[in-house]
Amino acid sequence: MIRNRIGRALGVLGFAAVLVYATAAGLTGSPSLGNQAFAQAKEAPSDTVRGTGGSAENWRVIRKGVEGYVSIPDKKAGVLVQSEGDNLRAFRNGPLSVWGGWGMLAVIVLAGVFYLVRGRIKVEAGLSGRTIERFNPLDRIAHWLTATSFIILALTGLNILYGKFVLMPIIGQGAFAALTYWGKVAHNYIAFAFIAGLVLIFVLWVRHNMPTKADLQWLAMGGGMFSKGAHPPAYKFNAGQKIVFWATIIGGGLLAFSGVCLLFPFEFHPFAPFFKFLNLFGFSLPTQLSGLQETQLALLGHGIVALIMIALILGHIYLGTIGMEGALDAVTTGHVDENWAREHHPLWVAELKGGGHH
Repeated sequence: MIRNRIGRALGVLGFAAVLVYATAAGLTGSPSLGNQAFAQAKEAPSDTVRGTGGSAENWRVIRKGVEGYVSIPDKKAGVLVQSEGDNLRAFRNGPLSVWGGWGMLAVIVLAGVFYLVRGRIKVEAGLSGRTIERFNPLDRIAHWLTATSFIILALTGLNILYGKFVLMPIIGQGAFAALTYWGKVAHNYIAFAFIAGLVLIFVLWVRHNMPTKADLQWLAMGGGMFSKGAHPPAYKFNAGQKIVFWATIIGGGLLAFSGVCLLFPFEFHPFAPFFKFLNLFGFSLPTQLSGLQETQLALLGHGIVALIMIALILGHIYLGTIGMEGALDAVTTGHVDENWAREHHPLWVAELKGGGHH
């Protein structure tokens, strides 16, 4: 009986001793209870770091993105502070947002002024009632696949850039958070539909969008948009449409590539070799870029190209809908009135008619 009590008492004392030792070791940071952590803290002045100068110098180095060693798999954690993030945020919330907004507004205002001054561009000879096939079903599928996916991408992207200031005060934080989350999900996946559309329209239409001498005359006459009775020569695509086509292919390609870089951050490093190439022409751009800096540049380029593309497509949408009579039929029914075709694309009609009336 007594022996059992002594055993239980010794057990309790042993457990308490282990608990006290573990606590002391944790507080001192040393198995020998030598209080090394406290001793190091007392030895090192509060404004210095071992092996370096004062705190101001330390933070200057850290803010420049100096990379230390880490034992964890994510080596990017070796960069404690990366000041380019501050610069990126300042540019994004400042010049990018401001000039992007003004650019889109300028296109809308100019379209409105043009409509008030010029009015809707009508078929001067009147609709003939006879139609010509302009785009076959595959052409229209390619157009609408590219167009609808771009519109969704544009709206969800603009929400990320401007929604906090425009939508959130109206619909509230909860609704805005849900809208932005699902919009970002849609943005990520619908991007691949946009890429597929780009490939399709390039394959289908590139041969019709090569420059010709007729394009120079079309440009010299302002496309006939500023005066009635002017019908400059044009094949299936006029010079203005060719500009939109190549801007869409090049700009869309840049958006697709930068978007993939953002979907898979730190996996691609395109800017360092590109900057090295530009430096051959007298530029002085940095060529030693971290994965984070590459991703930040991809985000910056994505936003700039996207805003330019949106402004351009706004003008294209205006001319293809309310700005020009009969233009929308080309991508809805696939057929356009023959008089419309003769006035806007006379060389194309001549090709279809075998060299007939221009």
